[in-house]
Amino acid sequence: MNAIPSSMSRPAGTAAVDWRRVLGLVLRSRALDDLEESRLLPQREVLYQFTARGHDVTQVLLGQFLTGPRDAVGAYYRSRPLALTLGLALDDALASTMMRTGSMSEGRDIGVVFNLPRLDGPCVLPACGGVGAQYTPAVGWAQALEYRARTLGDRAAAESIAVAHGGEASTATNGFWAALNVATTQQLPLLFFIEDNGFGISVRSDLQTPGGNIAANLASFRGLTVLDGDGADPVTAAGLIAEAVGAVRRRRSPVFLRLTVPRLSGHSGQDTQTYKTAEEIAHERARDPLRALQEWLVPARLTAPEWQQLVAEAHAEVEAAYERVARRPGPDVAAATRFAFTEHDDRGVPLLQRQGGLRADGIEPAAGVPVPKPEGPRINMLTAIRRTLEHELAGNPRVLVFGEDVGRKGGVHAATLGLQDKFGIERVFDTSLSEEGIIGRAVGMALAGLMPVPEIQFRKYADPAAEQLNDCGTMRWRTANRFAAPMVVRMPGGFFKCGDPWHSQSNEVQFVHAPGWRVVMPSNAEDAVGLLRTALRGNDPVIFFEHRAMLDAAWARRPYPGDDFVVPFGQARRLRDGEALTIVSWGAMVERCELAIAESGVDAELLDLRTLAPWDREAVLASVRKTRRCLIVHEDHGTAGFGAEIAAVLAKEAFFDLDAPIGRETMPDVPSPHTPALLDAVVPGVARLATAMRELVAI
Repeated sequence: MNAIPSSMSRPAGTAAVDWRRVLGLVLRSRALDDLEESRLLPQREVLYQFTARGHDVTQVLLGQFLTGPRDAVGAYYRSRPLALTLGLALDDALASTMMRTGSMSEGRDIGVVFNLPRLDGPCVLPACGGVGAQYTPAVGWAQALEYRARTLGDRAAAESIAVAHGGEASTATNGFWAALNVATTQQLPLLFFIEDNGFGISVRSDLQTPGGNIAANLASFRGLTVLDGDGADPVTAAGLIAEAVGAVRRRRSPVFLRLTVPRLSGHSGQDTQTYKTAEEIAHERARDPLRALQEWLVPARLTAPEWQQLVAEAHAEVEAAYERVARRPGPDVAAATRFAFTEHDDRGVPLLQRQGGLRADGIEPAAGVPVPKPEGPRINMLTAIRRTLEHELAGNPRVLVFGEDVGRKGGVHAATLGLQDKFGIERVFDTSLSEEGIIGRAVGMALAGLMPVPEIQFRKYADPAAEQLNDCGTMRWRTANRFAAPMVVRMPGGFFKCGDPWHSQSNEVQFVHAPGWRVVMPSNAEDAVGLLRTALRGNDPVIFFEHRAMLDAAWARRPYPGDDFVVPFGQARRLRDGEALTIVSWGAMVERCELAIAESGVDAELLDLRTLAPWDREAVLASVRKTRRCLIVHEDHGTAGFGAEIAAVLAKEAFFDLDAPIGRETMPDVPSPHTPALLDAVVPGVARLATAMRELVAI
């Protein structure tokens, strides 16, 4: 379509706006809203509906300027007009809200959280249901653009930007402030595009930020260009958007743009807006940007009949899309459990995601070999981890290591000591003290084709990042294998010489319970090398748990197993054969179990699971069927600890093979205490384990 000519003066940069296309997309967005609100929601063909009415003109205008070959948008649940502008088809939009096949999630997620995978042209990163969850992944994408441009020589990245799109209420979230700090301190090409409709559901803006204007409060924020204006005036909005996008693209630095818009319907389809007065609703309707667009276009640029014809065409196209989508079947219920992790076809070929990770970007890491080739003296686990990171950094320029204190200091446990000196500050770097920012940034980097290796300094510190960890793990499943964000999260934890509730927790079961995460927990240096290399060359997100007690433990030392050594996930290691009892353990408890076997005199078989998601069910079942007794030992709490899952599987699948009850030795349900005496009283010790072994075989 051709742009509508105009002799009127307009803000600089808006001459290239295709106003006819803007109008057509807004009308189609409105027609979708009308169809869903008036028919599909009452008929329950749509179960969850969010209108963008009032936000639509500014979003479509923004989409006109996102022309970079690797532009990306961190979107939210009201971003459909923007997604339509960037290429989302009407059929796909309706298929998502109507929960039909071929949609963006195959009915797995609510239909208003959009995504648009695209390796060449603007893409929409997978939206989430959580408010503010879009910001830090957008920052990660922006940082990946700079890294790809400077280090990998990617010219397309140098021409592209990231956009974080949200409403004013989301500026009160942890994700927003984490992203703002990263974008400004690192000077990243990121546009914060904030639509302020005055209400977060029913809560007014002045409870989200002092005075109700976040732009005014950020006016003196260093390293940030701040723009503010009326999004209900299309021409003014177009000028501000052109200025904002142009500034980010030219200066490669962040811009914050706030546009005030009316919310012309409730927060969602179920929201009746009884908290608004009649005067407030009338005022919002009077500020409808589509009405302003009509007043500007008709009759100066379009005749009234032409306008009506465009309205009719939009409704006809949406109705036709509805007729097509209504004929599509619902999702395949048999496929509901698919794509929690990477899957393979009958020939063993991986069914790759369309975007995210090395493989979707055309990079296939070496497979490695599962047989160690020991070389040199025994090294501790800490050195093994550092050496593996060093080798993978050297061999793969897309690997980036970052976190609090990992740079000049080399990590609080020294696992990254010297790596920044060798590989530079762009590849091994410190971050702000924000776990939300660390993990969310890693998500964006992974989506942009890098292999991020974020460190969470201690296990307990992962709690502020819980939302990003959850969203990362579920991404492949909730986008039906369209997107994935493979990464390796290094996470030290567990007791050491002493304990405390903040640095010494394990609670690894939380991540095993989180869909989409591989969880590994090595007990020694050799396994640490193999498991870490497998994770770094893999295609799924991995929690790599580094037990603090084993980082320099003499028992955990092994010769370096070689630069190609890998340990396949889901394969337990049998450390000792036995006939009388099966011991199942992992992490720091493996050493204690081995010592306890020697002290007890019991002919026990010892299995080190090594990985908990997946875990080697067959090895455990085979051993228990041989010994007919089992003791499960772990450091985590007994109630709902991972040992309970193992026990449940044994009770179901090996019940008639057991000659004694399944035993469990764990920590009681208390945090890790600080004083060594108290710590020894709660963490399973050698004497306690030896007693438990003798008691089990005596039954």
